[in-house]
Amino acid sequence: MSNVNIGKDKCKGCELCKNICPQGIIAMSDKINTKGYYYAQVVEPTKCIVCRLCAITCPDVAIEVEAEGSLYRFFDY
Repeated sequence: MSNVNIGKDKCKGCELCKNICPQGIIAMSDKINTKGYYYAQVVEPTKCIVCRLCAITCPDVAIEVEAEGSLYRFFDY
């Protein structure tokens, strides 16, 4: 089982994660974050295959992927 966490206030709405996801589980929210952007959100978490492409692609480091108790963070700075 996986868990994809998207920091809505870090997201600038570039849609790179949405476009790269092979399962199509990420969509843009119809709400605006504190920076004024429509942020990405996970709509079908059970379909996640833990490829972590969303986290690797995110230029804002807004996505964390947790798989079977292991937490993957890319570019942790």
